[in-house]
Amino acid sequence: MAFVGAGSTITNAFVQQWDTSVRTAAQQSESRLMKAVTDRGIITGDGYTINNLGSIELEDNVVRHGDTEWADIDHSNRLAVMQDFYRALPLDRNDIPKMIINPVTGGDYMRQLMNAKNRKIDKVIYNALGGTINSKDGVTANVLPAGQKIAHGSAGFTKAKIIQARGIFRANEADEEAGEELFMMYNNEAMIDILSDTTLTTVDQLAVKMLQEGKVAQSWMGFTWIPYQGLTFTASTYYSYAWAKSGVHLGKGYEEGNVTRRGDKKDLWQVSMGASYGAGRQDEYKVVEIAFQ
Repeated sequence: MAFVGAGSTITNAFVQQWDTSVRTAAQQSESRLMKAVTDRGIITGDGYTINNLGSIELEDNVVRHGDTEWADIDHSNRLAVMQDFYRALPLDRNDIPKMIINPVTGGDYMRQLMNAKNRKIDKVIYNALGGTINSKDGVTANVLPAGQKIAHGSAGFTKAKIIQARGIFRANEADEEAGEELFMMYNNEAMIDILSDTTLTTVDQLAVKMLQEGKVAQSWMGFTWIPYQGLTFTASTYYSYAWAKSGVHLGKGYEEGNVTRRGDKKDLWQVSMGASYGAGRQDEYKVVEIAFQ
């Protein structure tokens, strides 16, 4: 007969320790593009204008004491429209005593909403880089012209495309020589293409350092590089952008997080975040679209 004692039943007394912290899923938490555009501050109204003034050249003065001849300079404007965003998270009061962690009073729900807010800012900026922006009167639709777009050419994010983008800014007098600060966004696929291109990673110490660290250098080839996974992906093609900081504007209507009791919902806790943002392209010649596969 087999012995039955404490040794065979001791596992019934085993316990499991519950986690006392909330772990955050992998995600982008900070806005990465906001620092790379022109901040228009707090906006009052449903939109804001971006006023542009064209350039003009001096002409030869060949007539002494001649009549003054006036020139005309182009004045134009465009309207960046504000967009409203909102999200709320509920927590029933009856659920709180059943939990070790309270994600409301612990701030976990609000932190997630803040992360979502920051990602939304980047999406608004991204859409403005390549989107259509209308004139204030709505008559003129300003689109990114073909000359500011680099086709995918059935190729990845190549050295040739980076150089071509750099050349476009120089041709437009929209680079550092004109006082501009240039930025370039990239996602994981672009990073793989760059780090796999031996013509880019065997030239100098900076390129070697990129290989060693497994990431794209922050400042390289005249651009400040910003990682961003929100690139549009359509028909097997990604769309990235390079731009001058002055070429895109961002305005904020309001940002408000709130924690309240909902008397109409059996006094549950509600954590909410509301915000209003609007972004617009100031000048097409300060933005370059780069398509790659």
